[in-house]
Parts: sequence; C-alpha cells; structure tokens
Amino acid sequence: MSHAPEQSAPRSIALVQLASPDEESQGARIERVERLLLAHPGADLYVLPELWSAGYFAFDRYAELSETLAGPTVTMARRVAVQLGAAIHLGSIVERDPSGTLHNTAVLVDAAGRIAQIYRKIHVFGYQSLESELLTPGATLSVVPSVLGLTASTTCYDLRFPGLWQELSSRGTEAVIVPAAWPAARREHWRLLTQARAVEHQVWVVAVNACGQQSETELGGFSRIVDPSGTILAECGDGEEVRIVELVPNRVAEVRREFPVIADRLGAQAYSELSSASGAETEPGSALA
Repeated sequence: MSHAPEQSAPRSIALVQLASPDEESQGARIERVERLLLAHPGADLYVLPELWSAGYFAFDRYAELSETLAGPTVTMARRVAVQLGAAIHLGSIVERDPSGTLHNTAVLVDAAGRIAQIYRKIHVFGYQSLESELLTPGATLSVVPSVLGLTASTTCYDLRFPGLWQELSSRGTEAVIVPAAWPAARREHWRLLTQARAVEHQVWVVAVNACGQQSETELGGFSRIVDPSGTILAECGDGEEVRIVELVPNRVAEVRREFPVIADRLGAQAYSELSSASGAETEPGSALA
C-alpha cells in the first residue's frame, strides 16, 4: 500500500454541477463551461459531472460525440487548469480509444495541465440505459496523489458496488471522486450510497452529479462532499451551481486513528474463504439437518 504525507492545509474544492440540455451543441457546451470555470477562480480542485459534454442520454450520438484524450473536452480542461492554477477533474467523456472502442472515461488534470489520472468506468449501466451496449467497461484502477491526498476516481453506477470501494481503500485511497448522471427518481439512493461509502471506507467522497432535463429524464443534482466520518460537508440543490467548499484533507487520518475500522477489516480473499457452516449443532432429521 502506498502512503502520502498528511495534508493539514485547508483545500478549496469546487462542485461544478451542470445541465446538458438537448438543444445545446457539444461545442457550445464546452465553451460555456470554460467560461463558467474561469468565472470562479480560487479553488484548488474543480470537479464536473459524468458525460456532461456529450450528454449522458445522447445514446444515438455516442459515436459522433466521442473524442480522444486529445479531444476538445480534455484540451479545454488542460488549458483552464493552467489558467486557474488548479486541478480539474473533468468528470467523464465518451472516449474513443486508438482501436475505436468507446469508453466512459474520467480524467483528472493537474494544475500544470498534465493528465494525472484516467479511469474507464468499470460498471457500465444497463437498466433503462444503452450505456452497457455502447460502451466497453474499463479494466484498471489507479490511486494518485492530489490536493485531497491519495485519490481514486469511480463513476456513477460504481457507487453500488462495495467490493470496488474496498479494493480502493485497501490500496490506500483517502478520497474518491464520483462524477455522475444520476436520475432524480433515485436521488435518495444517491444520498444514501455516497454517505455509506464514506463511512465504510473512511474516505472523502466528492460526488458531482448532473442536473436538468436530458431526453425524457430529469437528472438528480444534489452534488455533495461527504467527510470520512459520514458528515455532509456541503450539498448543492437541483439546478446548475458552482459551490466552493473548504476542507482539511488530514481529516481522513484523524478518523482512522480514532475509529480504526480499516485496520480491523479482513481482506476480500479472507472473507471469501470463510466456512459456510452455520455453527449450529443439529440432530439427524431435524429442520436444520
């Protein structure tokens, strides 16, 4: 497991909650978001939602709206990161890799404009969605240093899979960034799961959701920062919003020292090897035999 030095200096995190209306072109949206970011200087890290530049529900246009890591969304984020002197987690894009395969790819850009992390969504969504038919799941995880400490990315539906999160915390993760396009119809699941994952793994959860209407679906908004004890540090409403919040990254170390659940947890392999015996004594012919 890798370790980063504790960070006691406060850090400012910007939750950039966006809508992707159907009538707005991809190019116009990228230009609008660039202006929006530049109008809110002063944060150390800006975080955007899932697939905001293409629009999550633009399934019939994924191929057309896909881009490489040198495409317009990443290029804009790299340029703005340098101008702001801040890191930008641009949420995710429909990435077209060199083979032509499409992925839902999250990208973290550092304050020097360099790509610091790439995460291709592992759990692509199939319920009332064509994502799982159109996009190929990723197969790698990474944990990298950031202003939040050791940081991982997951995307939207990944919130529902605690095994993924256990692996991340086992690798030393202190903060998880979660861009999403989570519908308003399941907003309470969003609130529950973002808080539960923070408590289970004693990590910062920076979860930025899309808002507004796309196709026939209302997106849920309510982007939030949850601290490693499960406290909601900040939460947006249901409309477009940029909210800048100050936090102290070493809160993770404090919580883990005070209540060492990570140290007490077994590894995933150890749980899988536990016996399935009930431990109850039974007589032949009894209901438990």
